[in-house]
Amino acid sequence: MRMTGHYAFGFWVMTTCNIFIPQLLWFKKIRRNIGILFVISLLINVGMWLERYIIIVTSLYKDFLPSSWHIFVPTIVDFGILIGSFGLFFTLVLLFARSLPVISMSEVKGVTESAHPHHQIGVEHE
Repeated sequence: MRMTGHYAFGFWVMTTCNIFIPQLLWFKKIRRNIGILFVISLLINVGMWLERYIIIVTSLYKDFLPSSWHIFVPTIVDFGILIGSFGLFFTLVLLFARSLPVISMSEVKGVTESAHPHHQIGVEHE
């Protein structure tokens, strides 16, 4: 039913992204191109997300009672929960970036004055 039902489009996109797209990695030219690898990684992530979506939504689609068989249509509450979760995530990421250094200490140490080989502590340069 997943291959031919109401959610067949999601199933076939998931199958393409999770089975056929990774087969491109057999080619050396594709493995060495950063842009193509980035696009492939995004498509695989889409396929993995669709896998979870298909598992959950299609299992809830047909309940044990025929009177409750219907297609899932998101409501304003569903969209609100989705937008709120993105907002909470990005707020926590920004708070984390504000409280802890984002720049590595080894990168900062390389550009400080004490990193130069002729620098002496306590002696002024002329």
